[in-house]
Amino acid sequence: MAYMHISLLFLANFLLQVAVARAKVPAIIVFGDSSVDAGNNNQISTIAKSNFEPYGRNFPGGRPTGRFSNGRIPTDFISEAFGLKPTVPAYLDPTYSIKDFATGVSFASAGSGYDNATSDVLSVIPLWKELEYYKDYQTELRAYLGVKKANEVLSEALYVMSLGTNDFLENYYVFPNRSSQFTIKQYEDFLIGIAGHFVHQLYGLGARKISVGGLPPMGCMPLERTTNFMNNAECVEQYNNVALDFNWKLKALVMMLNKELLGAKIVLSNPYYILMSMVERPSVYGFENAAVACCSTGMFEMGYACSRLNPFTCNDADKYVFWDAFHPTEKTNSIIAHYVVKKVLAQFL
Repeated sequence: MAYMHISLLFLANFLLQVAVARAKVPAIIVFGDSSVDAGNNNQISTIAKSNFEPYGRNFPGGRPTGRFSNGRIPTDFISEAFGLKPTVPAYLDPTYSIKDFATGVSFASAGSGYDNATSDVLSVIPLWKELEYYKDYQTELRAYLGVKKANEVLSEALYVMSLGTNDFLENYYVFPNRSSQFTIKQYEDFLIGIAGHFVHQLYGLGARKISVGGLPPMGCMPLERTTNFMNNAECVEQYNNVALDFNWKLKALVMMLNKELLGAKIVLSNPYYILMSMVERPSVYGFENAAVACCSTGMFEMGYACSRLNPFTCNDADKYVFWDAFHPTEKTNSIIAHYVVKKVLAQFL
C-alpha cells in the first residue's frame, strides 16, 4: 500500500508539473523562413513551395503540408515538448481557424529573411508582413478568448524566430545589389539591426519570452557542398565562418536586448554546433549520410526543393541528415529541437 501511495503521489506531482508547464507557455508563435514554415507559402504565388510528394511522406497521414521536410519541423517538436500540440499550424492555411491558432501558429514563409530584398528573390512573405499577420492574429485571439485571457496568452507565449540563412545564400552571395553596398561584416551588422528592431516591435506588442534563432553551418548544406568542386565537395568554410560570426553578433544583441527590455526574457537558440556534430559524426546519431540529401540524385544538387519528378528519393530518410539540398530530415529536426529545448528553452518550462 505504501508503494502505491508513493506512486500516486509521484503521478500527482508529475501531472501538476505538466499542468504548470502548460500554464507557463500556453502557445508557440513562430516567425521565420522555410526552417519553420508549416505551409504558408502554399497560399501565395511563389516557386518556394513543398506542397507535393515526396515532401511530408513521414508526416502524420503521409501527406505534404508545405513543410520543407519528410515530416515535422523543429517548432512542431518544440510545441510538443511544452505540452502543447504536436504540430504548429500555418496561419494562412484555410483548414485551420483561431481555435487551432490559440495554442500555436506559424507566420513563417520559406525563402524569407531579415532583409526585405531577400523575400523579393522568391516573391515570398517579408518579415514585416509576417508581423502584420501577427497583429491580425492578436485581434482574432482577443475576439475568441476575450481581451484579458488573450493578453495573458500573448504575454506568456513563447515567440520563436528562425531566419537569416536566405539573406546570405539566396541574396548576398547570389545577387550583386547587397554585396556592392556592404562588405560581408557590414551586411551582418545590417541584419543584426533589423533583428533587434523586430524584437523591439514584438516587445511593444506584448511579447515577453522570445527565442532568437542562430544560423546553422550553412556551408554544409548539400546545395553548397555539391558545388564546392575545388575542395572535394567538403563544407564551404567561408559560409560556416559567416554563420559563426553572425551567431556571435546575435549573442551580443540578445544580451543587450535583455538589458533594454524590462520584464522580457530573450534567448539565443543556436543550432550550429549540434547540426555540425551530426554532419561531422553522423554515425553517432544513427545516420549513414550527411553529405548528400535523401531527396537527390546523389550526384549534383541544385534548387531550393526536391523535384516533383525526381525518382531518386531514398527509402529511409532517418539515415540521412538532410532531406533535400537545403533542409534537414524530420529526424534531424527532432534532434535539433530537443537539444535547443534542453539547453536553452527549458528555462521557460
